[in-house]
Amino acid sequence: MEASARSRRIPTPRVLIRRTARQARPSPALNRSGTSFAGRLRDKDEGPPDDKGNPTVNFHGEKRGNATHESTTDPESRLARKGGNGAKLSYSASVLMENRTGLVADITVELATGEAEWVGSLRMLDRQKEKGLVPTALGADAGYDVQRFVDATRERGVTPHVAQTRDVRRASRVDGRTTRHGGYALSQRARKRVEEIFGWMKTVGGFRKTRYRGQARTGLWAYFVAAAYNLTRMARLMPP
Repeated sequence: MEASARSRRIPTPRVLIRRTARQARPSPALNRSGTSFAGRLRDKDEGPPDDKGNPTVNFHGEKRGNATHESTTDPESRLARKGGNGAKLSYSASVLMENRTGLVADITVELATGEAEWVGSLRMLDRQKEKGLVPTALGADAGYDVQRFVDATRERGVTPHVAQTRDVRRASRVDGRTTRHGGYALSQRARKRVEEIFGWMKTVGGFRKTRYRGQARTGLWAYFVAAAYNLTRMARLMPP
């Protein structure tokens, strides 16, 4: 007698996000905004007592950069600065949010370079196109008000509802032809809800600091946390 077994295909985290978002019937207009730096940088002088075989080195006052320093535990992490805080070993996480429901449509984790936000956003747009879901507009904060990102968005047939920069040293790449429409104001209001996603992921999902080494593992973990957020939000959106 031969024993037979049936195998069942387990959905990947990216598929989980797509299926949970599909449950709420997302509208064609998607919204993208926000980046979150998640990393781990531990000052050497706060560690355990010194080890003669591995002595403590005080880096205070020393200039550090990605060109001269590298993490010995996670070489893919990069030194990045958020706001006025000091640079920390980080990854850059970006979320693509559906405007109407506030669900995560996609998430990506990139190396924390100066172009990580733009690269991650365009990568998620391309993935939406591969699934046959092309958003009509894309809301984002003023950090995306740069020529290369605005042009790349328009090349993909998506209207860039990007907040206009307040930097007096350069002009905004979004003019009245975009801002005069009512949809622009709606996108700007809706995009702020993406901060609720990052807030939940940091406080509840434990995404404030990375738990895993490497971009691939950190990205996989991000998908699981985002899928969990979608499930909790759907519980509030769907009727009892």
